[in-house]
Amino acid sequence: MTGDSEDPNDEVQYHLEVGPGDVADAVLLPGNPERVDKITALWDDHAEVAHHREYRTATGTYDGADISVTSTGIGSPSAAIAIEELARVGVDTFVRVGSCGAIQPEMDVGDLVITSGGVRQEGTSDEYVREDYPAVADHEVVSALVAAAERLDYDYHVGLTMSADSFYAGQGRPGFEGFEAAGSDTLVQELQDANVKNIEMEAAALLTIANVYGLRAGAVCSVYANRVTGEFRTEGESRAAETASLAVKLLARMDAVKAEAGVDRWHAGLSL
Repeated sequence: MTGDSEDPNDEVQYHLEVGPGDVADAVLLPGNPERVDKITALWDDHAEVAHHREYRTATGTYDGADISVTSTGIGSPSAAIAIEELARVGVDTFVRVGSCGAIQPEMDVGDLVITSGGVRQEGTSDEYVREDYPAVADHEVVSALVAAAERLDYDYHVGLTMSADSFYAGQGRPGFEGFEAAGSDTLVQELQDANVKNIEMEAAALLTIANVYGLRAGAVCSVYANRVTGEFRTEGESRAAETASLAVKLLARMDAVKAEAGVDRWHAGLSL
């Protein structure tokens, strides 16, 4: 399936090469295209519907709930393209599934971080709205992710996530030949003191754009490294994917309960 132009009003989207009916209302957003196979392996069934550049999309079901996944590549600019084009074909719920670096000492490699809000150090969201506009996760998505992590008995933390545009200089790491960006020596400590939980590269832009457009969004990331303790292991990827998939199932149930109750928003007076 290929688009004929870059007209944003085309049914088939220019970068993702998806059209109406190709994706579910809720989409998981990993960065790495190779994670798509690892995510869909957890589902009841799936089929790949598009693969163009870094954007690989599959649609299927998880425990009976319709669900899709689209890889976004590295960083907020390419993630924003995915969000834009998925929204244009009817997606209203987005859950980033990724990896991150933790910056609080009590967080272990393999733990999950569920983002409640984002520190907008990336530049993509600035293209959409003024810099003092908050990057806030949708409370229904956060609730569903917490409930999923609890049901799966995975260790998790909920809090603020800093999103950067650079893996090295922007995250306080040395660059080529030991280059250090201004302020990089104090960056992690300043964020830690402000009770920020983790650092990654896409969540803040996702949350900002989703709020501007009135869409639901959240993020769950596996801790690959703790920047305070120095521990590093690529561990917990499947836990984030399973938690996000179950959260989509729970969101579908939450939506059904809201409809039955005749209310627009999920609240503590409702139960699953």
